[in-house]
Amino acid sequence: MTIWHPGDVVVAPFGGAEGIKMRPAVVVTTDLYHMTRPDVLLGIITSQVAKATQPTDYVLQDWQAASLRFPSAFFRAYFTMVHSRVPRPIGRLSDRDWAEVQARLRLAIAV
Repeated sequence: MTIWHPGDVVVAPFGGAEGIKMRPAVVVTTDLYHMTRPDVLLGIITSQVAKATQPTDYVLQDWQAASLRFPSAFFRAYFTMVHSRVPRPIGRLSDRDWAEVQARLRLAIAV
């Protein structure tokens, strides 16, 4: 079983208005969660950085280091949950980008 870590960047299926599309995403569930559950919660990453203008959006500064092909943003606090075998790993957010995504998660989710 693949153990994901918060801040890992993966490609996974997301449902939308035009059906299911493989998209980049960031793992937002914890190591403890992954040790006890068969799934993983992912937050969407988009290359449409011009649309990332809301307080819960974040334009990634180190997108190339995360193995993303285009400038990208954590967007809309839009999530999907998939079985842990489904995502394909591509990289990891830098410490500064992960810290900023976590700050946006705190703004978006009442925890």
